[in-house]
Amino acid sequence: MKILRYFFVGAIAALVDISLFTIFASYLKFPWAIVSVITFIIATLANYLLSIRFVFKSGSRYKKHHEILGVFIVSTLALLLNQMFLYLFIEKMNLHLVISKCLTTGMLFLWNYYGRKRFVF
Repeated sequence: MKILRYFFVGAIAALVDISLFTIFASYLKFPWAIVSVITFIIATLANYLLSIRFVFKSGSRYKKHHEILGVFIVSTLALLLNQMFLYLFIEKMNLHLVISKCLTTGMLFLWNYYGRKRFVF
């Protein structure tokens, strides 16, 4: 049941991402585009650390440094999609920042799981 364990790991990482995004973009009014990149990277690191602890066997397919590189390659595509969807929701559809972030995070969940399972672990 890796997907179920990944769901919980992803939920924790999403909570980190959305919470920090809410604080810095919504409450403190920092530019959402910059904040979303920084919080995404922090959440990706949290997700990786939790994933190798609870979901995937680290080092079983690739050496550790290749594994980390793979996670960040998969995550780079997710980050590009993250920025694209946020732009669409915030700038074009005029949705609230936090609602936009929640929708985007949910949409990217399956890509993150599939990308890591297929290409990294």
